[in-house]
Amino acid sequence: MTRDISAKAASTGIRPAATAEQLRGAEVAYTPISLRLYDVVVHGVSNRYLWRCPTKQLADQYERLLSARHLDVGVGSGYFLDRARLPVADPQITLLDLNRYCLDAAAARIARYTPKTVQANLFEPLPDIGPFESVSLTYVFHCLPGSIREKAVVLDRIAPVLLDDAVAFGATILGRGVAPNAAARALMGVYNRKGVFSNLDDGFDDLEEALKTRFEDVSIRREGLVALFEAKRPRRR
Repeated sequence: MTRDISAKAASTGIRPAATAEQLRGAEVAYTPISLRLYDVVVHGVSNRYLWRCPTKQLADQYERLLSARHLDVGVGSGYFLDRARLPVADPQITLLDLNRYCLDAAAARIARYTPKTVQANLFEPLPDIGPFESVSLTYVFHCLPGSIREKAVVLDRIAPVLLDDAVAFGATILGRGVAPNAAARALMGVYNRKGVFSNLDDGFDDLEEALKTRFEDVSIRREGLVALFEAKRPRRR
């Protein structure tokens, strides 16, 4: 059984970059039906042939950086947590997503770990959770509205729930400074028009700058259209 926490909006000094309406396009793309197809479509086809970053690249990073006290943001189908070899037999895992269907699907898939679930808008203050040793933001940024600078506010939201030596890692599909093939360009255009993606102006350099502003130690590389990153030791403001 999972434990659930719902986050409410609160007043802080950080201005939200997106309203619930702006986030709706990405949220409604994930339904019980689409989640049944997610692994095949994304991990079996899109990653390898369109985004040119085979899922193994993401899975290897995930397994290498996953900790015993882990926050998973934008949980999708729960694919990576289900398949990863965790560092301990009884990890403390928290799943965070705006979409209830994703939370339920991922929680059911890793029910053996008894995860907590948090339904929250990343642009709003998070509830009192954590602290965590690791946080995954795999395939989160390209689904968020706004520029990289605006999206990076989510890192400020996450920082208070991270330990001083924590690592934030993940990957995002870039829309600027890359050379998509015809199929990738077409699908990315459709996703952006529907609001599933918002990444046509997302560039590698902007992501690197956003991370280095907030973490002491940043490593970032590109594989195909995808930027894979790991950032350690959050800067305290």
